[in-house]
Amino acid sequence: MKIAGWVLSGLIALFMLGASVAPKFLQLDVAIAAMEVVGWPAKYLLLIGVIELGCVVLFLIPRTALLGAVLFTGLLGGSLAANLRVDNPLFSHTLFSIYLGVAIWVALWLREAKVRGVFPLIR
Repeated sequence: MKIAGWVLSGLIALFMLGASVAPKFLQLDVAIAAMEVVGWPAKYLLLIGVIELGCVVLFLIPRTALLGAVLFTGLLGGSLAANLRVDNPLFSHTLFSIYLGVAIWVALWLREAKVRGVFPLIR
């Protein structure tokens, strides 16, 4: 289970770095357009990218993984609210934050016995 959790964590980190953090750092049009759709000015791209990178780093360090997952959850909640506010498509845009958040917590649950102790889904 632990290996599966680390594999899933690595995939989540690669996805976040490649699909979200890097486009923001590079000020790519796709990132700017996504910000404009939800009503955020492009001047916040770098800040949001740094926050996302911080969440990824905290999530990957075993000692701070729980904090990283909690902060990720807050970040994804803001993303969900922004997409919901502008009436983006439900299953592909708005609920994507839920899908990613569930994957983050499943990865942490698989990685950490203490988390499995708090949420004992399997006996």
